[in-house]
Amino acid sequence: MSQAAVTSNNLRVLMTGLVFGESPRWHDGRLWFVDFGAQEVGAVDMQGNQELITRTPGMPMGIGFLPDGHLLIVSVRDGKLLRHEPDGSVVVHADLSTLSHHPWGELVVDGRGNAYVGNLGFEFPGGEFAPGTVVLVRPDGGVRQVAAEVAFPNGMAVTPDNSTLILAETYAHRLTAFHIAADGSLSNRRVWADLGDAFPDGICLDSEGAVWYADVPAKRCVRVREGGDVLQTIEIDRGCFACTLGGEDGRTLFIMAAEYGGARDSRAARTGQVVAVQVAAPRAGWP
Repeated sequence: MSQAAVTSNNLRVLMTGLVFGESPRWHDGRLWFVDFGAQEVGAVDMQGNQELITRTPGMPMGIGFLPDGHLLIVSVRDGKLLRHEPDGSVVVHADLSTLSHHPWGELVVDGRGNAYVGNLGFEFPGGEFAPGTVVLVRPDGGVRQVAAEVAFPNGMAVTPDNSTLILAETYAHRLTAFHIAADGSLSNRRVWADLGDAFPDGICLDSEGAVWYADVPAKRCVRVREGGDVLQTIEIDRGCFACTLGGEDGRTLFIMAAEYGGARDSRAARTGQVVAVQVAAPRAGWP
């Protein structure tokens, strides 16, 4: 990992040297993230100071924080949801492998401690596409499937009142919403926004109810309202894999970006960056 703090056209490159950054989360005054290619979870503050939190040989992808502050990490290849303990050890929080042998991906933890994890539904890269699923991990350790027939489940966000989960269906070019019941179940599935030819990846919510989504091939992050109206677009010089809002006032949009030649090349070079830009509406909900 190398350190950088460069400002240009309101875009600040907060960090460079990542292989393939994913799943940014603002927590406790820092941005936490996954470097999927390096099999690491790290953190960086607004001054560019970095810390390696842990290494995860099973390939980390989604991360999130329980209400008590514990860090959860999705281990892609072995189907485990891991929990990072205060002493630095990593333990199994839940075993997901009985539900699917295909790769696991993004994660969001809501305000009640429910963790939602996406399963791709097919071998990626290289496998033939098949729809994926979303599973729920309850605070008591219970695990069950809560959504199916999802076209490449990717970034997820939960509204501040814990009533709605919004999911990026990358291969369906849309954001999909579900009602969240008191027991964490999902129902009343609907299209939240049809995104045309976009490929939504990681997402986050702001205080005006809009969603920011990252789009790898278009090299941009886009802010949309429910229904799909585009409110703002931020374009950069490489693929945008995920974004989240944070900073002291919640108005910094952090973008995980990297040059990208396809999933098979995601570990080829350290072109990954954390890019920060100021926006008007602050963060809301989860992540």
